Amino acid sequence: MDWEDLRHFAALATGGTLSAAARALGVEHATVARRVAALEQALGLKLVDRRGRRLALTAEGERIAAVADRMARDARAVRRLADGARSDIAGTITISAPPALAVLVLAPVLATLRRRHPALTLTLLGEVRSASLERREADIAVRMSRPMEGDLTARKLAPLPFHFYATPAYLAATAPADWVFIGSAAPLDQSPQQQVLEGLAAGRPTVFHGNTVEIQQAAAASGMGVALLPDFMAADDPRLAVVSGPPVLSRDMWLVVHSDMTASAPVRAALRCIAQEMSVPM
Repeated sequence: MDWEDLRHFAALATGGTLSAAARALGVEHATVARRVAALEQALGLKLVDRRGRRLALTAEGERIAAVADRMARDARAVRRLADGARSDIAGTITISAPPALAVLVLAPVLATLRRRHPALTLTLLGEVRSASLERREADIAVRMSRPMEGDLTARKLAPLPFHFYATPAYLAATAPADWVFIGSAAPLDQSPQQQVLEGLAAGRPTVFHGNTVEIQQAAAASGMGVALLPDFMAADDPRLAVVSGPPVLSRDMWLVVHSDMTASAPVRAALRCIAQEMSVPM
């Protein structure tokens, strides 16, 4: 039995489809199918029921998938422990963060990190989802809420203030009682900023929903209404004016790493740089 075949089968069992497994492994879906077929042949067992495009694990497949998943977790733990022991500041580090934060805040910070440590290669992922640090989808994550599960180490970063923003023309022409609002669509529709906006709207209509903060900012800049936006995005936008007063909302940011990686010299260098550049001692 080839471990690579088992690893591809484990990815299929986790992802549920050939395409999901292929994306997770960074290969073509035909490679996953070939590897799973090779595993079935080596074991002399049928692991997957193929019914057209639908795939389902057999009873034997379910049991072997559970063992393969444990083996995959152990293999990742070995890799983390090995990487965590590295003393040279070199190699590749992957950082995951919300898209707007990645573009406007972290990309310049990582440029500073590269100047300090030119042997590092950096990957920055702007994504709404929370990358799995246990599965090494990222080495470091910046998150908008403190993780409550997993063997993770988290540090609080600077708070992220939000204000209401609209065009100067809209604010001049529209009394607050007549404001209409720009809100969040899924996956942000359950976010703290959307809940705060709904409470403060107090019955006034939300006429537009965007599924990214960038879309909401563009809608506000077009004069469509008032949006609740983070200051790091909107404060310097010449198309927008801030509604004066204290922040409507302040959200905490968290710098998160798997606990196995806290001793890694490259990861520590990246954590230190991010914390320093975002004005938080590390």
